[in-house]
Amino acid sequence: MATFGRKTHFEKSPPGNMAPAPAEREPARATADAPPGSRPPDGRDFIRDQVFTRVEPQTAVRMTRTELSDFVVRLVAETANERKILLNADEQRRLGANIVDEMVGLGPIDPLLRDPTVTDILVNGPTTIYIERRGKLELSDLRFRSDAQVLHVAQRIASSVGRRIDESSPMLDARLADGSRVNVIIPPVSLKGASISIRKFARNVMDFESFVANGSLSPQLARFLEIAARCRLNIVVSGGTGSGKTTMLNALSRLIDPGERIVTIEDAAELQLQQRHVLSLETRPPNLEGRGEISQRDLLRNALRMRPDRIILGEVRGVEAFDMMQAMNTGHDGSMSTIHANSARDALARIEDMILMASGNLPVRVIRAQVVAALDLVIHTERMRDGVRRVTEVAEVAGLTGEAISLIPLFAYQYDSEGADGLLRGRFHASGVSPTFAPRIDYFGLGDALRQSLDVAHIPDGA
Repeated sequence: MATFGRKTHFEKSPPGNMAPAPAEREPARATADAPPGSRPPDGRDFIRDQVFTRVEPQTAVRMTRTELSDFVVRLVAETANERKILLNADEQRRLGANIVDEMVGLGPIDPLLRDPTVTDILVNGPTTIYIERRGKLELSDLRFRSDAQVLHVAQRIASSVGRRIDESSPMLDARLADGSRVNVIIPPVSLKGASISIRKFARNVMDFESFVANGSLSPQLARFLEIAARCRLNIVVSGGTGSGKTTMLNALSRLIDPGERIVTIEDAAELQLQQRHVLSLETRPPNLEGRGEISQRDLLRNALRMRPDRIILGEVRGVEAFDMMQAMNTGHDGSMSTIHANSARDALARIEDMILMASGNLPVRVIRAQVVAALDLVIHTERMRDGVRRVTEVAEVAGLTGEAISLIPLFAYQYDSEGADGLLRGRFHASGVSPTFAPRIDYFGLGDALRQSLDVAHIPDGA
């Protein structure tokens, strides 16, 4: 927990002295010569300054959040009574909570981190905070007091992970204590003040039943994906930002046999595997001198020496694609990853480009042959205009046809209409094509279940 570092006109009590000191001045009042457009100070600002003056950081860090909250609310009430500032009990509690959030949390956005309905928090300067609920962005009524407070929160995030953010290093990717991903960018790169983007850590792992209930999958498609995960198919989940790729990867991973040794590799740890035998690896950015970086490619190469049964790469985004294809081609069946792409076909094109980045002298046909040998399935997800994240395409990587990769659609979402509730109506259409990996599914004893999920008639052997 960082010290508060606020400058006030008050003298601090001796360390450890929690007794409230007498107030030294009246609340500041609006004056005729206040800067145009500035917000005149009010009683709440005076109380906030008084509380920060009276609470020693060294003492506060030894208190639990509940103890600190109770003490701060008591100070708020005493100061309001002393200076005859009219605040009812509910207003005093809210002001006390805001002060505690500023002391030990992330200021006004701290309540959003505790709100389970909020999935993304987007701070565009002190007065504009957007949040995402149920797949839709909305403007919050919460505000920072100033650009300086936003920058102070950004610096607190950076210091909590041993990094810094300033003019010489104006961008930061980090992970909060609860696992949420956070990106910070400040001036001079950001022209409208400091910006903070938080993707909250999902505390409840969704399974396929939840997807079906939400309309993200049909029962038939859910059964097919369960079979694909159980039978060790190599899978890539594609989609845009915020389309639910990691959530889908988490759901697929729940079907992995508990006896398998799994190694996960991520930039920021988000996967929540339920198995016991899981080794989680996380990349490390360079230090202030530009040294000490450990990339996904470094971790992937090391993972191959750790005797994994499956490798799960949180997201493939660069030259590590080459090593991932190599791993899938050398006995690590059932490996999975995600990739940013606009469709299943685009996902394969992006993987080709990444492999070219890693090894520019390979012929395109050789690269495509490696991709075909490595991958079995591409699952494409989208966040649609009604806010629901759906699987819109499932395709098999079936082989090479001439110079092109043959991608066979197995499922596709077909839009029909929009309901009165604003939700899209559609259906998940199965193509009825029997995939080339069907013999492997038969080997695992799930051939009939696969054919039922795909609406493929079962023809007995020798018929």
